Amino acid sequence: MSKTSQEIKAKKAKKIAVEVLSETEGQKAPETVVPETPVEEVVETIKKTTKVRGKKYQSAKKLIDVSKFYPAKEAVELVKKVSISKFEGKIEAHITVIEDGNLGEIIFPHLETATKKIAILNDTILAEIKAGKINFDILIATPITMPKLLPFAKILGPKGLMPNPKSGTLTDKPEDAVKKLSVAKTKVQTEKKSPVVHIVIGKTSQPDTEILANLAELIKVIKPTKIKKLCLCPTMGPSVKVAIEK
Repeated sequence: MSKTSQEIKAKKAKKIAVEVLSETEGQKAPETVVPETPVEEVVETIKKTTKVRGKKYQSAKKLIDVSKFYPAKEAVELVKKVSISKFEGKIEAHITVIEDGNLGEIIFPHLETATKKIAILNDTILAEIKAGKINFDILIATPITMPKLLPFAKILGPKGLMPNPKSGTLTDKPEDAVKKLSVAKTKVQTEKKSPVVHIVIGKTSQPDTEILANLAELIKVIKPTKIKKLCLCPTMGPSVKVAIEK
């Protein structure tokens, strides 16, 4: 086969590859195509290695300018619009950073966790402790009620359940403490072999202001100068690029 024939075949294969990829998530066609490979094999290989999206996904993606980095407020509004799940979806942040590893811990201001049972010390809780029943993960006491727990220090102490000021569980504002301790405390860390962070920052049903507050806190913890790229995406749906102010 002459060099000219090889080039024509390669161009034809690449053109078909582009057509196939246009039905996918917008991945780029390969820059080089081996001329000896039959066109049919090129297309079949691309189909096998590229995820073809459904009509709902394609329709949602048309709402996004893939070349644009949206301001945070617009990005949050848009990521809700492009969510295609029938159930309550989550909003995830996918972040490329300059280095891998542990980037710190975050307490999202508006991300509840259902795994913690928090109790404020009262006569009922005290009676349960006396009976040997521990039905809480965190116990909050006030300076006034704290002395009632001292006889049970040997029981609660080893379990890490004894209220103390350092952890915020000994306070004169127990209701505020419950609110603070009910939010999710999460480690922000990258994948083991690549500087990419994947983390949930809320639900599609939450108010935009709460999602924005969670996103702002995440950016603050990681630090804007360490972020190369940040995208938001729903559980099911395309991603939206977010502009980061350095």
